[in-house]
Amino acid sequence: MDELLGLAEENNGDPVYKNTDMDMDVFYRAGETHQGIPTYTPRLLSIDMQGALGSLRASGSLYEGVPSLDASSVVTWKGKSTKHVSEPHKKNLFLQSLEDEDESLSYCNELAGGIEDNQTQEDKDKQCVDCLENGVEFWTDYSKVHFHPQSLFELNGLWRGPHEFNNYGTGREVFSECLQGEEISTRLRFFVEECDHMQGFQFIVDDSGGFSSVAAEFLEQISDEYRNIPILLYAARGPDSYTNIPSWKASMSKNLHDAISFSRLSSFCNLMVPLGLPSLSQSDASRFLCVDDAKPFHTSAVYAAALHSISLPFRMMLPGPSANSELIAGALDIGTMTQMLSGQAWQNMVTILDMAMPSPLIGERNEVGLHRSLRSLTPNIAEGSEDRRGVETMVIHGALLSGGSRASIHQVKNSIEYGYQNQAIRPLFSHLSTSLCPLPIPLPFPSIFGNRIGGYGEILEEPIFGVRARGSLGVSSIPMATRLRSSKAILPFIEKRLADIRKLGTARGSYGVELLQSWGFQKDEVDDMAEGLAKMAHALKDQPEISSDSD
Repeated sequence: MDELLGLAEENNGDPVYKNTDMDMDVFYRAGETHQGIPTYTPRLLSIDMQGALGSLRASGSLYEGVPSLDASSVVTWKGKSTKHVSEPHKKNLFLQSLEDEDESLSYCNELAGGIEDNQTQEDKDKQCVDCLENGVEFWTDYSKVHFHPQSLFELNGLWRGPHEFNNYGTGREVFSECLQGEEISTRLRFFVEECDHMQGFQFIVDDSGGFSSVAAEFLEQISDEYRNIPILLYAARGPDSYTNIPSWKASMSKNLHDAISFSRLSSFCNLMVPLGLPSLSQSDASRFLCVDDAKPFHTSAVYAAALHSISLPFRMMLPGPSANSELIAGALDIGTMTQMLSGQAWQNMVTILDMAMPSPLIGERNEVGLHRSLRSLTPNIAEGSEDRRGVETMVIHGALLSGGSRASIHQVKNSIEYGYQNQAIRPLFSHLSTSLCPLPIPLPFPSIFGNRIGGYGEILEEPIFGVRARGSLGVSSIPMATRLRSSKAILPFIEKRLADIRKLGTARGSYGVELLQSWGFQKDEVDDMAEGLAKMAHALKDQPEISSDSD
């Protein structure tokens, strides 16, 4: 979104970015610093461990940092004192280049090992890209967005390494400790109270470890305080959460964590979307990508692109005089989408996220393949499952015709409808949102595009010779297709967690019973969670099929 804002202001830029009919104020807010300088920052509350912001201050980059407390000023302490100061993280070449855009890049030259004064901008950009590709440690290393001081919250007291903060029990008391929950809620309230209209909350959590329980406590408080505001929850995890399980006890702990986490989180949201494959690089979703599973810089870019695309309907202009039907179609708010996907007879609040990155060209040879090109980013589902009672919402933006020009809204709609006419089983209900605007690829985007992807995201018939992976210097934009679907294909995901909680958490004599007690769960609570998962699975299994001649 930040890249779109910049592209819209370029005098000689692509016209497709000039008027997208997107309301950027949905996710961004206008403000000003104490000096009266205008700001435009995301409506974001981020919660992480201390030290997870890298070179970025928790107060953001728009305001001066809070001065440190001098021990000599504490008059009530008469004893000796020692001062421990950690070295701040140095800004990488990319972040330095942002600061020095209008000045000399002398500091960048030092970091890069010496850049000649007559170096071209293209060479400088290449060095920034290489710096990120080989040296990202924190998500702030590639972020070019300014944040409001209320946005970034660091949890105090989490001195354990992230691999030890790895189960539901380790995070249960974190939210309530030292009034941290109160401070987090106050920060959320700051953003809520300035909204004219609250669509809902988009909540993203790494549910593979202790942050799952932190999120559950926060979500419980949100659902109590904002009862009529829908919550769309993405439970995301990286490939590393599926590996490095050293023992049977560790495996059992992980399985119990997944079951408890899913049960708790799903109970506090209107719609839950599990996200994150064991190996993104080996999945069909990466057919045209070159992803390194060991690099969160790579995998998070793919998932972030999918979340950006599936949320486009939330910031589309609503139909009316101000919206151009030639640019966008299918605007939805969060509440409408969650009700659409979770309002079936089975009350399925767990949905599957599919993606095609890039989406295939629209043409005579591809009329059947556009929606069939979508591949799941949700783990443990029944692949290839067709569901007559399924409900889906699809988002396609920046679609290209076989000749390379941009497809119109009408052409995209016709392509999808034609494809479903040639399919034996189609969903009970399908909603389409579409836009002419593609996904722009900003400079710090990782080099994950394969050698069959052209400069505008078109899929080439022949690979580019001598090239393995391309990034922002070779690919300027990508057509995207994403889909959320409520389907019984999610049944294996639910059944796996139900089986684990029954086998490990409720069976008499199981070691898991003792483990769950150490996490603060009594037998009655675990039994209730198992019963809730059983009802969810039972409802999915027992839905009557619709006859083939049904309207």
